[in-house]
Amino acid sequence: MHLSAGKLWSLRRLADTNGRFKMVAVDQRPPIMDLIKQRKKVADASYEDVAAVKEILTRNLAADCSAILLDPIWAYSRSIAHVRPGQGLLLTLEDHAFAETPGGRISREIADWSVEKIKRIGADGVKLLAWYRPDADRDVCRRQQDLVERVGKACVEQDICFLLELLVYPLPGEHGQTKDYIEHSAKRPELVVESLRTFTDPRFGVDIFKLESPIAAPHVPDPNSAEARACQQWFDALGRATTRPWVMLSAGADMKAFRHILTYAYRAGANGYLAGRAIWWAAAQMYPDLGSMDQALKADAISYMCDINRLTDDLATPWRNHPAFVAETSLYGAGPHFPKNYGVALQP
Repeated sequence: MHLSAGKLWSLRRLADTNGRFKMVAVDQRPPIMDLIKQRKKVADASYEDVAAVKEILTRNLAADCSAILLDPIWAYSRSIAHVRPGQGLLLTLEDHAFAETPGGRISREIADWSVEKIKRIGADGVKLLAWYRPDADRDVCRRQQDLVERVGKACVEQDICFLLELLVYPLPGEHGQTKDYIEHSAKRPELVVESLRTFTDPRFGVDIFKLESPIAAPHVPDPNSAEARACQQWFDALGRATTRPWVMLSAGADMKAFRHILTYAYRAGANGYLAGRAIWWAAAQMYPDLGSMDQALKADAISYMCDINRLTDDLATPWRNHPAFVAETSLYGAGPHFPKNYGVALQP
């Protein structure tokens, strides 16, 4: 496997020294905004209130992760000072607002934001969330695929890691309707696997997949129970389908459920996690008492992170051992002519 200099460096910086991803997400927007509106009984969450929550999360959690994911509007300006200079940094590209059409959801980028700006800011990776249902309207699927392909090509041009997050969702008329950023409780596991297969095509240029559990978190059994075998088969299907390293997202699962999900995923070959609410949502319930929230993060969230970090050390596969890198990973264009070779696009 040949990797361009920028993408190889990105993958190394996003992982820990042993090649496992232990990444924390602080880019959530609607969940934090909704919490603030509910607790303060206001129609809109102010910029300052949202930014303050993200800052307290970053200040407490950044030290124990291999990389952190920030959004460029509410998180970056207030929180970047709490990120270690040697730590991996991901920045969000997608707008949290999406178009809900009769045929399915359509994502878009944040206005005035781009892969080029993320690269210029010094980040190690671009994160894009794409709502996707392979059985959605054909035009909706095409538009979502076009977005991912465009971002993938831009990441090749800028030589930066592309992390794609995929989420299935309820189509109009289906059970479990929600417009919130929460797990679709009635999702079908085959749709999760098929969505992944769509974007393993090299034309999309994905370097890391951020995947949801194929089984809704409340229905994931204890990995050591009699019911574990059937559940494991769906995680194994994800592992077989991936063509690049993959990490698990938490999608609002509670701490116990997410630990179960990670165990299944690691047994299937996953390379780590990129999670947010499973780590810090319980502490966020102390809002608007930021002092109590800070104490809860220190007492519970950090302890939980240490626990899943140990689990990751014990069970996760280092990204260099992913089947895509079964042969020795080498630097694209290496050798005496590297100055000339670098800059020649390594197409996905």
